[in-house]
Order: sequence, then structure tokens, then C-alpha cells
Amino acid sequence: MKTRLTHLPAQLLAMAIVLAVTIPIALWRDGGVGAAGDAAGVGLVTVSYVVSSLIIAWTDLKARHMLLPVAMATYLVKFTFIGFAMWAALGTDWAGLPWMGVAVIVAVIAWMTAHAIWVWRAKIMYVDV
Repeated sequence: MKTRLTHLPAQLLAMAIVLAVTIPIALWRDGGVGAAGDAAGVGLVTVSYVVSSLIIAWTDLKARHMLLPVAMATYLVKFTFIGFAMWAALGTDWAGLPWMGVAVIVAVIAWMTAHAIWVWRAKIMYVDV
């Protein structure tokens, strides 16, 4: 399973960079509440993508014929979960919510960009030898 998750370090590094850049901005702009919202948004995206990566890697290892339906269901559940988390936070009148929303958008873009760059640079065998 470890060989199926070699992309994760690049994406986790991207999340660390997002936090390193956005936390000081949130602290400067809105103090601790903004920084907490920012960290919550990045954390939500990171956890959801790591969990879906683990599920997809396990499915690839154990039941490759189920990979496409499991991957599609995982993404559907993940984005539904993020949507419900944002909706639940919306009802709390929490001052960090705007930063959470921005952080979710920035983190998703950063995660997907890091993944794309990793794929472009990876030496992946496409034919079993």
C-alpha cells in the first residue's frame, strides 16, 4: 500500500506551505479567530483528501475491479462532507468562517496542483512487464 501513496508527501508539503503563507495573513487581518478559521479550512481539506487517498489505495490493492466506483463514491462523499461542514459552520455565526471558506478553496487548489505536478514528474509504468 505504501507504493500507492507516494504522492502524499508532496501534497502534505503543499498544505504546510498554504498554512505557512495564510496563517500570518489571517493573524494580521483578523487575529486568532482568523487564524483558527484558516487552520480549520486547511485541516478539513487535508483530512478529507488523505482519507480518500487511503480508501482508494486500499481498494486498488484489494479489489482493483471496484476502483472506479469506489473512487467516485469517495469523492462524492468527500465533497458532500465538506459542504455539510461549511453549512454547519455557517449557522454558528463564527467570526472565522470567512477565513475557513477561503482556506478550503486555496487548499483544494494547492492540493490538486501539487498532485498534478507530482503526476507530471512521476515515472509511472503504464504497462505491466
